[in-house]
Amino acid sequence: MRTGLASGDFASIGECMVELSPTGDGLYRQGFAGDTLNTAWYVRALVSQVGRKVRYVSAVGTDALSETMLGFLSDAGIDTGSIARIDDRTVGLYLITLVGAERSFTYWRNSSAARRLAADTERLRRALDGVGTAYLSGITLAILEPEDRARLLSVLTDFRKNGGEVVFDPNIRPRLWGDRETMARVTTDGYRAATIALPTFPDEADLYGDASPGDTANRIAALGVREVAVKNGPDPVFLRVAGDADATIAARTEVQPIDTTGAGDSFNGGYIAARLAGRSPIEAATLGHAIAARVIRHRGALAPFAAVADLATL
Repeated sequence: MRTGLASGDFASIGECMVELSPTGDGLYRQGFAGDTLNTAWYVRALVSQVGRKVRYVSAVGTDALSETMLGFLSDAGIDTGSIARIDDRTVGLYLITLVGAERSFTYWRNSSAARRLAADTERLRRALDGVGTAYLSGITLAILEPEDRARLLSVLTDFRKNGGEVVFDPNIRPRLWGDRETMARVTTDGYRAATIALPTFPDEADLYGDASPGDTANRIAALGVREVAVKNGPDPVFLRVAGDADATIAARTEVQPIDTTGAGDSFNGGYIAARLAGRSPIEAATLGHAIAARVIRHRGALAPFAAVADLATL
């Protein structure tokens, strides 16, 4: 059984966006969210007891909305010192549409500063100083220009070689990619840089033709990933950890969701926080399910810290 993750702080790498979520009667509430920020948010809610700091690695503009976003992150106790400022860019925006509890998204992100978050190799390396575990998603890779994408993966590969842990959720979003071949190739490159993978089975089956979560775990483990937790909606997580027997961890299906936005991201946050605290992968998946079950009872991607903080003792 693997022990907890490397010592040091936690860094999440990606894009935070303005979120417009429906409140009824055609009105929307402005917030801030994005897959890697959502995961960092739930890690932050849970890791203070083990003395880990959470930092966000991204880029924003120099406009008022960017300033408001930075203030929001800082107020939440997330370190913004590794967020670059780009004069001629701003932050992206997305709008949530709900049908029942299921959500769809409309995006405006072409001028997002986060698309240049990996433009400077030395800045990336400095952003990981003092970090033990770095997290990124397939969306992080998808929004970058090819040369910036290669730069980020190279920095993370070196980070891993030097003892850092790299956690990767492919979060496959076909609309962000020019073609399926590039999407599959870059996602595979993301796995090769990772020590822990948190994929979603239906997405992997669609892209790679996997017949079962076990097949997904086999393929990813063969790329050098030591720990794979295959999410599968309301079905159990399939866990493959080098040196351990495979395991399945049931989800909490008794919960009636209000809004499923951020469910997978919050699972990731719970999983990572548990591993940072030295708990086993099985315990981490159990906590991930518990966090997700709480989060889908709230609207929007970010539930208040108080809504999940007690789960740190599970």
